[in-house]
Amino acid sequence: MQKNFDRNNRRIFNYPAVVPCQDVNPVTLVSSLIALSNAIIAHQHKFFATQRRNARESIRQVSILNMFFVEVMEKNSIAEFPDSAVLCFSELHHSLQKLLFLLEDVTRNGSRVYILMKSHFVATQFSNLIRSIATTLDILDFKVFDLSREIKELVEMIAKQARKANIQVDPDDEYAMKRVMLILNQFENRFEPDSIMIKRVLYYLRISTWSDCHNEIKFLDDEICSENNNKERDIHLLSTLAGFMRYCRGVLFENNLVEYNENQLVERGNLEILSCLNPEDFRCPISLELMTDPVTVSTGQTYDRVSIQKWLKSGNLICPKTGEKLASTELVPNVNLRKVIQQYCIDHGVPISKFHKQSRDISSTILPGSPAAAEAIKFLSEYLVRRLRNGTVKQKSKAAYEIRLLAKSNIYNRFCLIQAGVIPSLLKLLSSSEATVQENAIAGLLKLSKHPNGKKVIINHDGLKKIVEVLENGLKLEAKQIAAATIFYLSSEHYKNKQSNSETFLNSSKAPIVTMVLELIRTSNSSLQ
Repeated sequence: MQKNFDRNNRRIFNYPAVVPCQDVNPVTLVSSLIALSNAIIAHQHKFFATQRRNARESIRQVSILNMFFVEVMEKNSIAEFPDSAVLCFSELHHSLQKLLFLLEDVTRNGSRVYILMKSHFVATQFSNLIRSIATTLDILDFKVFDLSREIKELVEMIAKQARKANIQVDPDDEYAMKRVMLILNQFENRFEPDSIMIKRVLYYLRISTWSDCHNEIKFLDDEICSENNNKERDIHLLSTLAGFMRYCRGVLFENNLVEYNENQLVERGNLEILSCLNPEDFRCPISLELMTDPVTVSTGQTYDRVSIQKWLKSGNLICPKTGEKLASTELVPNVNLRKVIQQYCIDHGVPISKFHKQSRDISSTILPGSPAAAEAIKFLSEYLVRRLRNGTVKQKSKAAYEIRLLAKSNIYNRFCLIQAGVIPSLLKLLSSSEATVQENAIAGLLKLSKHPNGKKVIINHDGLKKIVEVLENGLKLEAKQIAAATIFYLSSEHYKNKQSNSETFLNSSKAPIVTMVLELIRTSNSSLQ
């Protein structure tokens, strides 16, 4: 009776409820109503960070309806129900499906701050569904059923209560929502909010650990990235809250990084290595296909020869990726990258045609999404720089790890971190005797090297030598592999700055570096089989 789909992947406030067909079997319909109402009642044991009163009232009414459905099933000849009764039950089924979806949304992992800020909308949804149930019960003729007096009175009572139900935002939710709005307004006006005020809001929502905060960010990011999200207001709100929660995770939960342990870092490191050293990162920005003959243009960007030649022959004299005017149309073969791509494909048995699919586009993250989010990330970036410079070894490692997360797939975050000055401090951490500190630092540099400004800062601070040092003598295999990936992203910048000291160093070390990189790829491949 209920639509079969992955409930975990359903977008929030998207209710794919279905109305039962006209010739539905009444027995099947009532059985489904019992199962549906039981699923709703089960939510009484779940934690509601917000909408507690509305959820409790809705569940109470459905629990009475559940008794009604059970008695209808046990004491009546359902097959003889009139069409009007079947129609009413179908409408109830449709409303209860939506109510179940709404309860799932309100208790969804990571959605607490978003649900709080949508309190008025959610309360309206509860009100509409309860009134819809009341309307259906008004139409339903109870005389056609053999019901006990007690059940009949209870159902009539909830129908009457539902008609008069005063579903509204809980005063405590309203107060917490106004506090969040004040905090976001302070961010927007470039004023760092009082941490005590923020902690009170987080306590109200029971966001009490680094993990809780991280789940909120993950949910918000998933909603922002959703292809179906075309509501500008929601995108603005989601972006604002994501920036706010990132600030909270990095500043307020610094000492509550519950996932921060060696085993999980190794697992994350392996995943990052796979994402850094695979054909997804060897695509041509023009064709989005695996490059078979990579060449570098005067802006330092690398393209597949066939694609960039076609671009130039069309009369285009600007770099497709950066928009900069090309100083010349000379195409410099990127021999190192070509060797690595070829070796990777050989070691992994990768057919080039398999990867002729479009990669995930993060170009939309070049802007912060909202003024409040922009300032929150700036404040966080400055805080992390202070930790890298003056913190304890543990604080420095945690700051590097936070940078690693922030820069993972967000261009604006990378820009803010680079502007705040994190790169020189991360380069210093590469010489740390702590393996975790070194790995977090090189992983952060890898993410930042994907930004044009990041490449320049790393090279200007003689960072290539330090990264090659990690490649040669890193404390962990994961750190060496990430260092190899970082060199790939930096290599294009050297073609643009051929007179730099780093370029001279790279040229003198080219053969050994390529050999080490290829060996690391083979090692990674064998260790993952």
